[in-house]
Amino acid sequence: MNRTPVVSALRLYESIEALGRIGRYLDEASGLYGVNRLALTAQDGEGRRHVVAKMKSLGLAVTVDRIGNVYARRKGREDTLAPVMMGSHIDSVPTAGKFDGCLGVLGALEVMQALDDAQHVTRRPLVAAFFTDEEGSRFGSDMLGSSVATARIPLQTAYALRDRAGLSVQAELEAIGFLGETAEQLAPPFAYLECHIEQGPMLRREHIDIGVVTGVQSISWHEVTILGRSAHAGTTPMELRADASVAASRINLRLRQMALSGHYGEQLRATMGAMVPVPGLVNIVPGQMTVTVDLRNPSDVQMRRAEADIIAFYETVAAEEGVQIRWRQTARTSCVPFDAAFQDQIEAAAQRRGLSTRRIVSGAGHDAQELAHLTRAAMIFVPGEYDGISHNPRELSTPEQCANGVQVLLDVLLEIADAE
Repeated sequence: MNRTPVVSALRLYESIEALGRIGRYLDEASGLYGVNRLALTAQDGEGRRHVVAKMKSLGLAVTVDRIGNVYARRKGREDTLAPVMMGSHIDSVPTAGKFDGCLGVLGALEVMQALDDAQHVTRRPLVAAFFTDEEGSRFGSDMLGSSVATARIPLQTAYALRDRAGLSVQAELEAIGFLGETAEQLAPPFAYLECHIEQGPMLRREHIDIGVVTGVQSISWHEVTILGRSAHAGTTPMELRADASVAASRINLRLRQMALSGHYGEQLRATMGAMVPVPGLVNIVPGQMTVTVDLRNPSDVQMRRAEADIIAFYETVAAEEGVQIRWRQTARTSCVPFDAAFQDQIEAAAQRRGLSTRRIVSGAGHDAQELAHLTRAAMIFVPGEYDGISHNPRELSTPEQCANGVQVLLDVLLEIADAE
């Protein structure tokens, strides 16, 4: 090694900006540019090819597996050892900013570049990865690629998932050219590290530089279909209606009451993020509503209570509103703790660089929670401006914030990858 590997804040931010131009759109409400790279769309395909080209420019060996996960491998001095893996995702929600997921992927490649600059070859090989459809916005199952890679979801089950237009995961992978040939089940890496924006307000409000992530809270998603009876809005008496939208509204209000009640712990989050009426016309009582329920809780016990209570409430609403309610579980993960020793290493590495730290539970789901079932895993959070807003064009972390997180990632990676 000629010198200590150091992250380039400018180079990292330029790479984030370049990827952010793919799928860019103008948000008229804010006047800002956002990003829409919904999983397995043409925009996602373009973003994937952009990142793969960057991987190959660094001399990395790139493979694509049968669920479309992409892995870029850098040789180690003892190249047969299990690798240290870094990664995240580049797909987005339809109203995204530039940083969610992308910081982890491009940060991993910046780590590789910094090692090249310093002519440092780690003892263990390294892998930078990005996983298919982490967001779950299109096909309804979050962390899809990483959950297939770690064998939580079978490949054929993933292939069969369809979006609202009836297009399947398998067909869309093929359409964008990322239906790979490598086996989808991942051999356990030696360790997995992920750098990510916090997507919340805590670090920025407390002027903290680095979040040491202790784990990911429990997540439960339902898709709820409510079947009522369409009718004329002007001629149908209120007492004769079976209004699917009223039933949906009651469930939504119940979610809010549950979250604010404290009966399920102080940190239950409950959201109805999608509400689709049929026929969706101003003068027709909706005969059908399809809605989503998103529950999150750092306690598995409290989550089970919340799930049981909202499911019982579906039955109450159905009886009282004269509708039928069907629901299905589209995603569910229990609380996932991250490796305690890695947390200590992240904290120590940050403090050696004069960066303040805070232990923090992730409110959002991440690919790291899937990899934690396969190997020792850890996450590093960086703060965001505007109270850490995310899934929004205002999403913003500064060059310094991004570089701080990726430098800590590099420092910890060297400790792990070079250890005898």
